[in-house]
Amino acid sequence: MARKVADCRKYPSEIDCSLTIVGEEAEVLRAATEHAVSVHHHADTPELRAHIRELLEDETAPASPNGMNFVQLIEFRTRNRDELNRLLDEWEEATGGKRTATRAVLTQDHEQPGSYYEFVEFPSYEQAMRNSRLPETAAISRKMRAICDEEPTFHNLDVIRAESL
Repeated sequence: MARKVADCRKYPSEIDCSLTIVGEEAEVLRAATEHAVSVHHHADTPELRAHIRELLEDETAPASPNGMNFVQLIEFRTRNRDELNRLLDEWEEATGGKRTATRAVLTQDHEQPGSYYEFVEFPSYEQAMRNSRLPETAAISRKMRAICDEEPTFHNLDVIRAESL
């Protein structure tokens, strides 16, 4: 029997909840109901439990060993690396507990100094789009565009194969 997942990140809430619960169906239903009551202030009713049960999804195995199923590749040019690093640090601090990105790698082209590529990993395309809609992401995007020599290029990439070598 497949384990079940209840993921608050998939449903809008006033507190932008990021809790994910995984386990056997009865465990997840109990924990998700307790969470809905104590955090989201729902009444513990048979209707709430039925609704939560309908929203439960089967746990799926990640496409890669580290859970990375989607990557956003951002290409850009800037001569202001110190400001770039400051902005990235600012975004990380501002989005703590909210962001859905699981890892980011910033690289500079060895042959073309000032040309950068940032690889941002996500569990899924949907989680990447959720991350993109965060007000903090919109703010950092505006600030980064201001220090770039030209408009950044975004690539949305599904991970087909990932291996630890």
